[in-house]
Amino acid sequence: MDRDRVLSWTKAERLGLADFLDDLEGADWESPSLCTGWTVHDVVAHLTLSTRTTLRAMVKGMVGARGDWERMEFDAARRRAADFGPSELIAQFRETAGSTRRAPLSAPLDPLVDVLVHGQDIARPLGRVRPTPEQQTIAALEHVLASPFYGARKRLRGVRLVATDADWSRGEGQDEARGPAGDLLLLATGRVAGLAGVSGPAAERLATLL
Repeated sequence: MDRDRVLSWTKAERLGLADFLDDLEGADWESPSLCTGWTVHDVVAHLTLSTRTTLRAMVKGMVGARGDWERMEFDAARRRAADFGPSELIAQFRETAGSTRRAPLSAPLDPLVDVLVHGQDIARPLGRVRPTPEQQTIAALEHVLASPFYGARKRLRGVRLVATDADWSRGEGQDEARGPAGDLLLLATGRVAGLAGVSGPAAERLATLL
């Protein structure tokens, strides 16, 4: 995948999400996101860290979280959410939308996955629609399925994913999960909310795994 294209996609999605966040009401920021235990405010704070986390900070965070990656990410997001209000975080997110910096150990496509998935983590619980562009979503989905970081290969073992809004499918399992690519991306990253638009024999089985 061409890195300049990925950077362009990521910048556009970040700026689009920043515009979306501008329209949220004050109470929306304290609403639960799709990430268990995370508010919308926490998720946005986490997104601003994508271009700001250093290796030293990550190592320190891992030590503080006793090696628990999810706890480290949650703690870092909570601290930043406590330090900055919504308008400040939106400004920070917009300011670094085109930055080439990314979190230590992450791949070029990870920031794109981050903004696409977390955009849904924010929008869906609020009852809002945030469309996911086809090419970008398929590229993110391919990356998630190939990367060991997301656990998708174990989660989706024996499942064939079929997009209903794009000419795309993956997997060799007999059980199919059919739905929009954006919902399949949520499933691949462990979000039960992705089942909302998914049908097929695999959907019921996935509901017990997410």
